[in-house]
Amino acid sequence: MRISIFILLSIASVSVCHGAIPVDTVPRQLNEVVVKGEKPQVKGHDGIMSVDLPSIVKDKPVNNILEALGYLPGVINNNGLIGLAGTSDVSIIINGELANMPLPNLYQLLYTTPIDRLKTVEVMYTAPAKYHVNGAVINVVLKTPTPLDGLQGQIRAGYNQGHYGSFGGGLSATYTVKDWTFDLNYGLSRSKTWNHEETYSNHLFEEQRTMIKDDMRRISESWSNTIYAAATYKRLRLIYNGQITSSAKGWSLSNGTLGNFTNNYNYDGPINYHNIALRYSAPFGLTIGGDYTYYGEDRSQSLFQGNDYILWELNKQDINRGHFYVDQQHQFGKWQLNYGVEYQHANDCSSQVTNRTEDFEGFSGRTKEDVADAYIGLQRSFEWGLSFNVSAKGEYYRNSFQNNWNFMPQLGATYYKTPKSIFQLNLSTTRVYPSYWELHNGTSHINPYSIVLGNTELQPYLSYAGQLSYILKQKYVATLYMQYADKATVQLPYQSPNEMSLIYQTINMNYKRVVGLNLNIPFHIGYIWNATAIANIFNQREKADRFHDISFDNKKWIFYCALNSSFKLSQNSPVSLSVDFTYVSPSIQGLADLSRMWKVDAGVKWQFGRKRCCELDLQANDIFNRWSPTMTINHAGQNYRMKVHDMTRNLKLTFIWKFNGFKPKNDSSIDTSRFGTGNNL
Repeated sequence: MRISIFILLSIASVSVCHGAIPVDTVPRQLNEVVVKGEKPQVKGHDGIMSVDLPSIVKDKPVNNILEALGYLPGVINNNGLIGLAGTSDVSIIINGELANMPLPNLYQLLYTTPIDRLKTVEVMYTAPAKYHVNGAVINVVLKTPTPLDGLQGQIRAGYNQGHYGSFGGGLSATYTVKDWTFDLNYGLSRSKTWNHEETYSNHLFEEQRTMIKDDMRRISESWSNTIYAAATYKRLRLIYNGQITSSAKGWSLSNGTLGNFTNNYNYDGPINYHNIALRYSAPFGLTIGGDYTYYGEDRSQSLFQGNDYILWELNKQDINRGHFYVDQQHQFGKWQLNYGVEYQHANDCSSQVTNRTEDFEGFSGRTKEDVADAYIGLQRSFEWGLSFNVSAKGEYYRNSFQNNWNFMPQLGATYYKTPKSIFQLNLSTTRVYPSYWELHNGTSHINPYSIVLGNTELQPYLSYAGQLSYILKQKYVATLYMQYADKATVQLPYQSPNEMSLIYQTINMNYKRVVGLNLNIPFHIGYIWNATAIANIFNQREKADRFHDISFDNKKWIFYCALNSSFKLSQNSPVSLSVDFTYVSPSIQGLADLSRMWKVDAGVKWQFGRKRCCELDLQANDIFNRWSPTMTINHAGQNYRMKVHDMTRNLKLTFIWKFNGFKPKNDSSIDTSRFGTGNNL
């Protein structure tokens, strides 16, 4: 920021009680004064980090919120999967509101939501109970349109070339008139994916080892329609989130020691996800809300060996889920009191039919799930720099197989005396639930040797986490963290000692423990080079006394680092270039060891047209195709190796046109991790 100050001193006369004293008029001009300021990237309050994400990604070739989230301090974007260093899981909410949506739906909606609408992002390692989310949360805060904005919108079209080509487009629009606000976000995409795995299973059976090799290629394709629509009238808000996936099908083609196999997966109708939510906020601090979710999937599988028909399976899943909550907030001076109740009921009607009744008879049944909780929380800010929020929640969980009570306390605190030094402490407890399909006694065949089993004994697990963060000059962030997941789950291949069979099944371990330090260091050289260096070093330990019929205790120091850079030739240049590098050292998963991975991404952003209303982005991701691991298991008689050759390298071209100075609206958050019959394959 440049400020020119010119001061002219002209003193003609001064009158005093004894008379007039003449003074010469002397004009003086001071030299130009230059004041340079830098907008803070990170602020802290109540245990929450507020991040100016739009400024961080303004020169990046990103055009949607999902891609932008990967540049938050502590956030890791692993091929579109968002993670937060120091936590086992992170939820995404919009404007402080959670919608119970599946994770792929959430990501699809975030992908179709333009970055221009983003106001700021709040990173909460410990979300207060009033958000109805356990553990870490990323709260996407959007700009609110006004009646003066009228109709605004953005149209997007893109093409992605990986092993196969995929393409799609979308429309985002907002319209405000008087007390009404309308939002629409629609995306249509056609995707086709390709995966390649080589496996070497040195199977010990009847005191003799047999090497079973398999080379498998997986192909899937589908059309996806994603819709987000919302209408707001004063304090009442109605939201619809939906995704309809049609023409979905897939193949797995394998050849190896046991022969050549073909697996055909067909969906005998669209995959339907529908969620409708209603929320009312009263002026006296009362909030009432609820939503209804339906998920339906009907998938058939046919397995062939050469031209010979081996088996047929039909998997069906119909889920109806209702959710209701009441929250109350009171302000007593500088103290804020929050309390509320929440109830969720799910009815899962799933079935599996197979023609191999001699091995497995299938299943058909109805599973009911109830979750009820009540919470109370306090929030306070002190003039001497301390602010905090603390809450406690009691939860009751019941399904057809088990029931239990849980107590989950949360604490978030910030000490903020000067902008130069901010300290934050967060303590949280999270309950993690298995997917609905995993809780059934189902079986899915990859081939006659490899199968995926359900687990009716699978239990939800508790994850405890703590983070201590130091924010220097509102831009440099260091976070020391620890997490402990009691009875954490893992799914890994297991060579059965009783038969020639490789079993994939999700089970509970004793625990998973992680202790580490994450550093986020932004720097720049003028307007030419802006960069952020990230370093995360942590020790991970996973232990199980009973993994099928063996035990393991696996631990390792792991190092993750990244350097994100953007370049501009001039301060107002319409063209910017970005180059990003990411590396992760050898790591672990259960009793398995994973090899190192690294990748280089690059992109160009070009803004043009009247008031730069048009944008063209070209991105090359994982240019050297090295972001795929090799998994090795060599423990307690288990001898297995899988080399992943996925096509993570891709080239993406996106065109955007904004009309009426659009600053589009985002969707709500979706968590679909518990839905679907094929998520666990």
